Formats: sequence, C-alpha cells, structure tokens
Amino acid sequence: MTIGARLRRLREEKKLSQEDLGERTGLVPCYISRVENGHTVPSLENLERLAAALEVPLYALFYEGNEPSTPPRLDIDWSELQTTEERFFGRKREKQQPQRRLPEPSRHERQAWKNESPICPTRPWPFGADPRC
Repeated sequence: MTIGARLRRLREEKKLSQEDLGERTGLVPCYISRVENGHTVPSLENLERLAAALEVPLYALFYEGNEPSTPPRLDIDWSELQTTEERFFGRKREKQQPQRRLPEPSRHERQAWKNESPICPTRPWPFGADPRC
C-alpha cells in the first residue's frame, strides 16, 4: 500500500474531505488529490502536516497497524560477500598505475618556443617578416 492510499484511508476513516484536510494543513485540495492518486511524492514537511491534521503519528503514513514493524535482523557473514569487482570480473582487479605526465617545460624552453616560428622551429617565418616583432 502506498503513502497516498494510506493517506486516503486515514482521511476517510476520520470522515474528512480533501477540502477539510486542506484547511487543516494549509495545502490545496488538488495537491492532496495528487498525493492520494500517486501523482506527487509529498515532502517530509507536508507529510508531517498531513499526519498532524489527521491526528496520527507520522509512521502511520508509512506502516499499517498500530506500531511500526521491526525490520528483520539479517545475520550476514561479511567475509563471504563479494565486492562488485569480484562479481563482474571474477577476481579483484589490480590497481592501475596512474598515467605519467610529461614534465613541465623549463622557463628557458618556454622562452625558446615563443621565439621560434610556429610552422617549423628550425626555419624562419615563411611569409617574410615575423608579425610578432
């Protein structure tokens, strides 16, 4: 059962219309209708407003019955669980070595590159005078 269905059931048990619930919560009736029909997921703040207006604890919108159910205790042997890598690759992958970066050029190398021709570093500027001068 969804939150919207529980909300509708609780509202009808209290014999309230969507307009009445809207007046109590400050929410518009069309919003309440959209929540009840599953078209909108209400925020926690709005769920608190709705629970207060219906005079029920907040967990009543999530659980059926008088008290929230206790989650089942899972006895998990964590040593037997496989990691995602082990499931997909059959074994743990070895860590890849990070790619080596080229060393940064020195100040002298950068200066030399600025003074060279952009087309061929060994030949002068091909179109006559160098426009950078």
